[in-house]
Amino acid sequence: MSAAPNGPEPAAITQELVAEHGLTPGEFETLLGILGRNPSMTELGIFSVMWSEHCSYKSSKKWLKTLPTEGPQVICGPGENAGVVDIGHGQAAIFKIESHNHPSFIEPYQGAATGVGGILRDVFTMGARPVANMNALRFGAPSHPKTKHLVAGVVAGIGGYGNCIGIPTVGGETNFDPAYNGNILVNAMTVGIADADRIFYSAAGGLGNPVVYVGSKTGRDGIHGATMASAEFSEDSEEKRPTVQVGDPFTEKLLLEACLELMATDAIVGIQDMGAAGLTSSSVEMASKGGVGVELDLDQVPMREEGMTAYELMLSESQERMLMVLKPGHEDAARAIFEKWELDFAVIGRITETGRLVLRKDGMIEADIPVDPLVSAAPEYDRPWEPTAPRPTLDLATIAAPDDPLQTLRQLLGSADLCSRRWIWEQYDHMVMADTARGPGGDAAVVRVHGTDRGLAITTDSTPRYCLADPETGGKQAVAEAWRNLIAAGAHPLAITNNLNFGNPERPAIMGQLVGCVRGMGEAAAALDFPVVSGNVSLYNETEGEAILPTPVIGGLGLIDDLSHATTMAFTEADQTILLIGETEGHMGASIYLRDIEGRSEGAPPPVDLDREKTTGTFIRGLITGGTITTCHDVADGGILVALAEMALAGGIGATIEIPGTELPAHCWLFSEDQGRYIVTVADAQSVLEAAKTAGIPAQIIGQTGGPALTLSGGTTISLEDLRDAHEGWLPGYMGQP
Repeated sequence: MSAAPNGPEPAAITQELVAEHGLTPGEFETLLGILGRNPSMTELGIFSVMWSEHCSYKSSKKWLKTLPTEGPQVICGPGENAGVVDIGHGQAAIFKIESHNHPSFIEPYQGAATGVGGILRDVFTMGARPVANMNALRFGAPSHPKTKHLVAGVVAGIGGYGNCIGIPTVGGETNFDPAYNGNILVNAMTVGIADADRIFYSAAGGLGNPVVYVGSKTGRDGIHGATMASAEFSEDSEEKRPTVQVGDPFTEKLLLEACLELMATDAIVGIQDMGAAGLTSSSVEMASKGGVGVELDLDQVPMREEGMTAYELMLSESQERMLMVLKPGHEDAARAIFEKWELDFAVIGRITETGRLVLRKDGMIEADIPVDPLVSAAPEYDRPWEPTAPRPTLDLATIAAPDDPLQTLRQLLGSADLCSRRWIWEQYDHMVMADTARGPGGDAAVVRVHGTDRGLAITTDSTPRYCLADPETGGKQAVAEAWRNLIAAGAHPLAITNNLNFGNPERPAIMGQLVGCVRGMGEAAAALDFPVVSGNVSLYNETEGEAILPTPVIGGLGLIDDLSHATTMAFTEADQTILLIGETEGHMGASIYLRDIEGRSEGAPPPVDLDREKTTGTFIRGLITGGTITTCHDVADGGILVALAEMALAGGIGATIEIPGTELPAHCWLFSEDQGRYIVTVADAQSVLEAAKTAGIPAQIIGQTGGPALTLSGGTTISLEDLRDAHEGWLPGYMGQP
């Protein structure tokens, strides 16, 4: 095939070149059919990134379409830069979570920092001022030689970017497992607030309208970042460092303010962040959504390096850049705003009626591609998958009772997964902007809606060991736990964003994990009226064939109508009655206790009864809004005793715990991870017990607050000081800091 007259110069295509660009032979044949000729090098690069797993979701689209995405609160679901939900009073919350896994493993500081920068742009490109950042981090075994270096770099990168731009990082989660030794996970979430009638979308429109580039100059950093994020690692992962972007939070702050200032005018038709695949994805997605064509003069793109080719300009993932379509006649006013903020502003093209992406450089046409098939003909695979074999329910008789449950508690609280994360979140400015009502360390962070008495509750949750044991139950549980954490903070859960982190989808067992988790998530989201409004999929998270644990991270958002009803998990005063709400059956399979104390990982995870979750959670929220509850905490990893210890340590108040008469072994009652349970403290226990009985919800008295220690019925005791030493000492000790 040869070039059309005056068309781009075809590249010398080899099978090796096609494979280097991540395209299969079949995908390349489709490309040839679309173009009717061999592609130019620039066109090959454009197809490769747009059809990469990272940008096209070609392995997951089929299953993502099954998720519930609508509800009366949803203004905009998946498909835009971020999801949008109505929070009343003419305002909307805009939020999303996204991965920067591969870059953070290669270069942890910049990988994590640019992950934060990218998710911030996804939110403010829609007209929102970001008000909170969250993250979900997964590292390898503490004993692995790279883990400490990766923890230090990632945490510093998240703090460095968020602190400098002045957006509070208010919470998140961090876990360790050998499955992440060769492929860590860094998932970043941002929440913003906008006027509900001033939401900005990405569709281009208006024939002849100017296409404008704003922000930082384009360099060669990040080229092939999207392609790299769509392949598994091998021994040469260190050589991929040039594909990692370099961020500048100070420039992003300027870009944020300039964009919001321009958004206060009537100049913008469409706007899109230059994220993965940079100028390629932003221009193609805007044209596709608007049903138009776009012509770009790449000589007009602001460059920080000499001699950049069309291929490099289109595939660069340099940070802090935006693409927008303006109404004609508004260019000078827009330019004045961006120049005032000392940012580049350049008219680099125009909207056309051709439906084609046409790129010129040095007077030559470098690419001429029909936009619609570039997007609509992107591969969508129904990959073979096999279900995960079910595990039998664990026989409790096989679990030995500890000599002293409180010493076992101390061991758990001083472990990598259950220790305090204070060392991490003290590196984050979680009070900047002065609206943080509940910071890190609780069930959910709470941020005040500025100037009001309302608040947004935010959480990130996933339990990968459950997902490994039973993907469908694990997916269900991740959504249910996010819902519970919002409830426990006193919020009405609104919607979720998700980050699906899995291994190689071309392996049927891995694809089966993804299918199972998505099915479970969808079932839970539907049952709890908790729709999915945005998200991200990160696949090929494995090295040398060793996959990570299936890790579907859920970012949950809830609304608190009156911040005086926001609860905390900290015991607030002595002589309060402690109640356990929800049923305990002693499920120990896939539990923290089983793994860390017994050194075992077998057994089915605890089942998730969604009807019971909704009934119990609604009951709890009613108690909170009614002012009946003084403290609330959901029971999760480690079970009842761990939850009680967390409440005691948070408040500096101990408790006496009564193990009720039950057929369960005491240690199974204390450490089982049955779902749908909350621990609350109340002044008037009898009225709550009667209300629970009327609602058909299990509830029982399990203790009393007070004193400097935790004491179990029978007399064994441990001081809060001893527990705190173990709980807060592990992470600083591991990182070699006092």
